[in-house]
Amino acid sequence: MYQFNPLSDKNVTMQVGLRPFLTCAALLCLLVYAGFDGTKEAYAGSEQQRLVVTGSSTMCPLVAEIGKRFQNLHRNITVDVQCGGSDRGLRDMRDGKADIAMLARALKDNESGLYGFPIARDGASLIVHKSNPVKSLSDAQVAAIFSGKATNWKQVGGPDARIEVILREKSKPVTELFAGYFKLGDNIRGRIVPGDNPVTFEAVSSQRYAIGYASSGEAERREKSGAPIRILPINKIMPTSRNIITGNYPITRPLTLVTRELPSGPAREFINYCLSSKVVDLIVSFDFVPYED
Repeated sequence: MYQFNPLSDKNVTMQVGLRPFLTCAALLCLLVYAGFDGTKEAYAGSEQQRLVVTGSSTMCPLVAEIGKRFQNLHRNITVDVQCGGSDRGLRDMRDGKADIAMLARALKDNESGLYGFPIARDGASLIVHKSNPVKSLSDAQVAAIFSGKATNWKQVGGPDARIEVILREKSKPVTELFAGYFKLGDNIRGRIVPGDNPVTFEAVSSQRYAIGYASSGEAERREKSGAPIRILPINKIMPTSRNIITGNYPITRPLTLVTRELPSGPAREFINYCLSSKVVDLIVSFDFVPYED
């Protein structure tokens, strides 16, 4: 497995025995963004090309906007961004149906032979209905709620009302991240609402005593737009951009573009663009955290 972070001195990792070792310097030379403006017509005069990017619903809106901006620089490249979840992205890429997968997590050790390019950071936020009087929960209280040990809000300092626990599928990266932090393993209990972040927001918004978890970036956008949800702190720390940047907020993940081979051609140009300072404003506008601070 190769994992690339343009601002880290540990930007290449490898599962031993997979393929010849590429040094950090070699990979940086291949993917360095410097001089991109001079290559914006690199494919001028060639036939129209289609770049297919599928996967994470968390990343999908951001990458779609980056794709629009990229297409203005490369008129002969169409960027087709499709949602459907991280699992779909990996499956499409492995089956040759997509050039790039969007994965809302880091590559795992057993996902061998893949190249990962983190383009931004996100967190997992705990959300409740806006009218819920509970302002904060300890880690132990959250673990008790999501393991089924606490079933009434009065057990954690709230009103006498049943806790409606909203879960995402166990295979979702945000569930893995959330359950991993609270050491829940498979012992996570609640009502699974299939789908992506929007279904979680809808479920929590429609039930006064519900609690769930979702992308921090999306949760912040929803709360700002007036959705009847409220983000709770974890260990009294809110998932703000600054707290994610500094590492103070404990539940974070990279938003990663993944390829089967070291990218070349339009895929390389697009990934380089996603890693560049030219998209920082878009990353921030979606309430994610750029690596270029």
